[in-house]
Amino acid sequence: MNNLYDVVVVGAGNAGLSSALHLAKAGKKVLLIEQHNLPGGCATSFVRGRFEFEPSLHELCDIGTAEDPGEIRAMMEDLGVHVDWRPVPDCFRIISKYTDGSPMDVSMPFGKENFIAKMDYYVPGSRAKMEEYFELLEETMAGTAYISASNGHADSNVLKEKYPNLLRTGSYPVKKVWNAMKIPAKCQDIMSTYWGYLGIDMEHMAFIHYCNMFMKYVTRAAYIPTHTSHEISCAMIERLRELGGDIWFNCRAEEFLFDGDRLCGVRTTSGTVNCKYALANINPDIIYARMMPKDLIPEREKKLSAARNHNYSARMFTVYVGLNKTIEELGIKDYCIFMADTSDSVQEYKNILGGYDTNNFTIFLCNNVANPDASPAGTSIGFFTSMGNRDEWGNLSQEDYVSLKNKYAKKFIDELKHKAGIDIAPYIEEICVASPWTFARYLGTPEGSVYGYETRDWDGMMARMMMLQDDYPIKGLRPIGAAGPRGDGYSSAYVCGQLMARLTLRDLSEEGGA
Repeated sequence: MNNLYDVVVVGAGNAGLSSALHLAKAGKKVLLIEQHNLPGGCATSFVRGRFEFEPSLHELCDIGTAEDPGEIRAMMEDLGVHVDWRPVPDCFRIISKYTDGSPMDVSMPFGKENFIAKMDYYVPGSRAKMEEYFELLEETMAGTAYISASNGHADSNVLKEKYPNLLRTGSYPVKKVWNAMKIPAKCQDIMSTYWGYLGIDMEHMAFIHYCNMFMKYVTRAAYIPTHTSHEISCAMIERLRELGGDIWFNCRAEEFLFDGDRLCGVRTTSGTVNCKYALANINPDIIYARMMPKDLIPEREKKLSAARNHNYSARMFTVYVGLNKTIEELGIKDYCIFMADTSDSVQEYKNILGGYDTNNFTIFLCNNVANPDASPAGTSIGFFTSMGNRDEWGNLSQEDYVSLKNKYAKKFIDELKHKAGIDIAPYIEEICVASPWTFARYLGTPEGSVYGYETRDWDGMMARMMMLQDDYPIKGLRPIGAAGPRGDGYSSAYVCGQLMARLTLRDLSEEGGA
């Protein structure tokens, strides 16, 4: 194939779709290749019986309203992608124990003022500290938005003048910032709830990363697409075609090709494609191990991979249930219920890694609370999500593998009955259980780690973003997606794709390819 593309995007997951669309909108000749026959990766759907299940999306942050759009809604509108969004009613319900051992059953609303007022209800006298805390969050959010928009060239003087507290908190984990501000312990316990969305406990999670996610949820609420995340992926594919982008499904990238030390093409199962740049929605460890010449892997990347020590994040475990009763009949009122043994995120992280005997952490979500039409009339649909560890799933016989999946499913169904008083077991019409190995097989992610590497300590979002100030050490090839600078999550992946597209457009322009 002699066609020369400006950019080949490998993988039609969220970051790949976003990158391809931004590049095509800028007038570049783009090819998107995907090994599956459907776009989206995790952003898809599957059918069991009369139910269509959402594989992974809990909710999207930073959507906002049509009148006051958040970054993701604004991005989609700018790209010409149309999605029917449904608002989620509340932040979350958490059933657990405070770190002092007292029982905890807390429901938190969206909206800054509502959130502060409800926190003051649960933790009397906390209003002043929470108002001070939100001021810090607002400055930090504005500073990270500036860094993101700078395309790797943030001005340190601007940061010092306008966002000094961003620099003060930039190298610290959440827990240290909270303690330094003297945030009441029970407020910390409640705000720790979202740690599972990032897969890192509060003593190792970068404050900047957490505060961005937390603020986007609280101030702009959360939304889901009416027709599962497959609606988003299909809308993005349709728009990419309208913009002239080429898309090859059932096509797998086998090797990245180089002319000297510069990328010049991609060998695929459908032939070799010539290109100036490639953006790969693939874990870097897979790229280095299987898809490029070993002598072209820079020392920096070898050291980075070794330092991460295969510290893959959030090996997902999910139980999907189709129920032959309505949410009213079942007594389900909350869209999202977090259930854990303790609000101490460090201990819960250890419990998860301990395996079946200690892992009682799960999130139960019922789509019908936000979207009454999520399932056929007279029914409801939902799923449980937890995390696993490599050792527990790595060496099982086929029989033991099935047994462990079913044991976990029963445990979480029982947890919902015991902790929330909701008994769904007699009404399960369809059930499907996905282990970390299910996600590994379907997505090609190491050990089913859909979040990429853990964004902890030195390898947090800010550290990764600052590394973008230098040209990427492999000329013409950039990994994107969950293992990239923005880390995990749907919204993060869309923003990461946008960022990598901007950097590629910058490089093409500097090379005279504009």
